[in-house]
Amino acid sequence: DIATSFEVEPAHIQIQFVPTAMSVLVSTLLPLSLLGLQVLEAAGQQQGTQQPEVHPELWLQECTASGCEKHNRSIVLDANWRWVNKGGQNCYTDQDTWDPTFCSDPAACALTCALEGADYASTYGVTTDKSNDGVNLTFVTKGSYGTNYGSRLYVMDS
Repeated sequence: DIATSFEVEPAHIQIQFVPTAMSVLVSTLLPLSLLGLQVLEAAGQQQGTQQPEVHPELWLQECTASGCEKHNRSIVLDANWRWVNKGGQNCYTDQDTWDPTFCSDPAACALTCALEGADYASTYGVTTDKSNDGVNLTFVTKGSYGTNYGSRLYVMDS
C-alpha cells in the first residue's frame, strides 16, 4: 500500500509518496498562457556546490515466508536540516523566515537558493555501524558551524 498526500497552495503543488519511508517533492508553477497554448513550467531546488552530498550506505533485509534477501540502500537527511544559500549567503534569516531578497515566493526561492549536501557524521551526528546494517544518531551534535539538535532521515529506495 502506498500512502499518498496532496497539498495545494496558489502557484505551488506538493505531492508526497511514501512507499518505503521515502518522500518525493515535486514543485510546479501554474500553467502560463502562450499564444493560446498551455505551458507548464517546472521549478526545482538548486543543488549546492559547497558541501557534496554522500549518502551513508545502509544494508536492509526484506523478508518473506521463503526467506530474507539483503538490499544495499542509503539514507538521506531531510532538507529541513540543511543549509540553503545563494553564493554563501543564507537564504533563511535569524527571524525564522525566508529572506525576501532571495525568496519572494517558493518558486523564486527554489530557483535562486541552493540546497547543500550534508556532512552526516560531523555536523549531524549520523553514522552507520561498521557492518552498515544499523544507524547511529546523536541527538545533540556540536559541529564547526554550531550545534544541531536531532535529525530526520529517510531510507532511499535505490
